[in-house]
Amino acid sequence: MSSDFKYQGTELENAAHAVNWKAYFGSRLAPYITGRVLEVGAGLGGTTIRLRDGRQKSWLCLEPDASLVTALEGTLRDNPSPVPTRVLAGDVGSLAAGEEFECILYIDVLEHIEDDKAELLRATRHLAPGGHLVVLCPAFQILFSEMDHALGHFRRYTKSTLAAAFPPSLQPVELFYLDSLGMIASLANKFFLRQNAPNEGQVKFWDGTIIPISRVLDRVLFHTIGRSVIVIYRRPS
Repeated sequence: MSSDFKYQGTELENAAHAVNWKAYFGSRLAPYITGRVLEVGAGLGGTTIRLRDGRQKSWLCLEPDASLVTALEGTLRDNPSPVPTRVLAGDVGSLAAGEEFECILYIDVLEHIEDDKAELLRATRHLAPGGHLVVLCPAFQILFSEMDHALGHFRRYTKSTLAAAFPPSLQPVELFYLDSLGMIASLANKFFLRQNAPNEGQVKFWDGTIIPISRVLDRVLFHTIGRSVIVIYRRPS
């Protein structure tokens, strides 16, 4: 992801309404989001303020789209936290040599990066021993639709294809899917609605109705399918 990256799509504003979804995946990621945290592709800051819960030592929001940085800084000002938080305009290559983090987050970001393996290798160089590299992406290439294309996605992932992008020096910790019922909504969009982006009402319906059902259904299905995939790797101490 280059520092002149421009985000495609307009769903970041609507994503702010996905409070149940952020709480859901946030609850699964919380044990790993500790110490010094780097969030790559922080966007408008909606995920930052949901995951930053006061247990972290520091939080760095890295955002390559310069047009989003001002709005991101505004979100952080409007949502103060005891966690020291700063914004850096740029990509992983903009980090200082030797700067390390106990947690590096890619939340709906890696699918925007053509060379995902090179990206995660660069990130690993900033991962502290014992730290976790946490990646959440849209799942299953069969769901790839006009919406993915409009948003600038290069691909969707399975557990195995996402794991294959991680450097071999890291150790797997968890690999699982979330939002099994949401897969139906994604299929409906691909084959029937064919929208480039969901509207506010659709996001609120998905977040308020589908996500609560998925939280139950995912457990029943042992997290074997879902609209999103999460893979967590650890750097050996």
